[in-house]
Amino acid sequence: MLRITELKLPLDHPEAALRAEILRRLGIADEALLGYTIFRRGHDARKRPLITFTYTLDVEVKDEEAVLRRLKNDRQIARAPDTSYHFVAQAAAHPTQRPVVIGTGPCGMFAGLILAQMGFRPIILERGKAVRERTKDTWGLWRNGVLNPESNVQFGEGGAGTFSDGKLYSQIKDPKHLGRKVIAEFIKAGAPPEIAFVSKPHIGTFRLVGMVEKIRATIESLGGEIRFQCRVDNLDIEDGKVRGVTLASGEHIAARHVVLAVGHSARDTFEMLYQRGVHIEAKPFSVGFRIEHPQSLIDHCRFGDRAGHPELGAADYKLVHHAQNGRAVYSFCMCPGGTVVAAASEPGRVVTNGMSQYSRNERNANAGIVVGVTPDDYPGHPLAGIAFQRHWETQAFELGGRDYCAPGQLVGDFIAGRASNEFSTVLPSYTPGVKLGTLDSSLPDYVIAAIREALPAFDKQIRGFAMHDAVLTGVETRTSSPIRITRNEGYQSLNTQGLYPAGEGAGYAGGILSAAVDGIKVAEAVALAIVRQ
Repeated sequence: MLRITELKLPLDHPEAALRAEILRRLGIADEALLGYTIFRRGHDARKRPLITFTYTLDVEVKDEEAVLRRLKNDRQIARAPDTSYHFVAQAAAHPTQRPVVIGTGPCGMFAGLILAQMGFRPIILERGKAVRERTKDTWGLWRNGVLNPESNVQFGEGGAGTFSDGKLYSQIKDPKHLGRKVIAEFIKAGAPPEIAFVSKPHIGTFRLVGMVEKIRATIESLGGEIRFQCRVDNLDIEDGKVRGVTLASGEHIAARHVVLAVGHSARDTFEMLYQRGVHIEAKPFSVGFRIEHPQSLIDHCRFGDRAGHPELGAADYKLVHHAQNGRAVYSFCMCPGGTVVAAASEPGRVVTNGMSQYSRNERNANAGIVVGVTPDDYPGHPLAGIAFQRHWETQAFELGGRDYCAPGQLVGDFIAGRASNEFSTVLPSYTPGVKLGTLDSSLPDYVIAAIREALPAFDKQIRGFAMHDAVLTGVETRTSSPIRITRNEGYQSLNTQGLYPAGEGAGYAGGILSAAVDGIKVAEAVALAIVRQ
């Protein structure tokens, strides 16, 4: 296979134009082109009247070596890399050790899937419920203001990513192309085939639910076991080595290899690990608000007259501003055509997040507008970031009226420093509801000052971003884990042999794809450790 990069065609090009351009770029006759696949397709909208598609293609030709020799100076044509997945080990016919995986978010799910595919019959423990039952509990908060602390946006099968935009792109380094394995498994589970090549693939919440169930069925068909409503309350450690886990029910499960894939909101688990002496460090994260605009405004600013083109879909954005107080302000988890959702996992606290369906056809665009905070802002203890998050989530609960409504403010009023009294052209999507007022006391002063400075700066990049009627909803605090459970080159805890911290909760991922890739890496490490014993 040859790989061609940076092949550009007009937005509305006919299908035949792609083949014709391949022939032109390679300088070959039609009969010499045996076939091609699209590896990646993105769009370049920097010149809005002339938006183009940019392709990366894997191409099969006759006499590949001759073509390579002839085009050896063309940096956009090379031999295609092998992106197929290769298992690193295979379990014995009757394995005596069954690894335990804690958590069924993207990381735990793929750790369990890979271990099952290699024959290790993992036991996967999830504190929450199966995805459809969990969905009902989540709607209980959104519609009725009733929070189930063990079954919500954060806890349950599929993890926090189930109630998100379902983004499947990341900036992680991936030399082994593990991301392709993730994408392939998602397509096998029912994801749209196009996620294999579009530059910013996404799935959406409704589709993710069914996919999660199919991946669970695959794991079980391979001998894996998934147990719901099984919270791990203790990690059994002897002489610095894992010997098993104890559940909230009191049941003990013996295990020499435990994958910890609990997600960034398993605060009680972090506290238990710290008490058991597992090495934990505080790490930076970000806090801020969700902002909502009309999606049509974002589409027009990004695509001009081509806004609404079916091949472009709903536009997104990525913004960064370095404030005068030294803080970085940036857009986070932008959800085109989506909604702002209640993402609390503890009673008496308000947390926001963003979500989109595959269609991305809701009226509003939303994104987190967040500010980086570091352990210097919450010094003195590895778990101090958790206390920091809880403080501001509790404050948001109070400002929202103590019924899981969220505090909000119009952007124009926020910039001017005055309270908001009524909504205008932009209606917030957050349920149970948004209580207008002032957000000045909802986050630290330095965060408020940085965001207040950033919004007019963002307006210079996206005209209308600082429009008066846009809505800010507080607070966004779960951008990433406030801790890192440090691990060595073998993916094991620095001081607890057999414990494999993984994914977002351990501080090693951010988003569905990177968490799933980390799950694969850790599963491979576990498999190799078992077969080498």
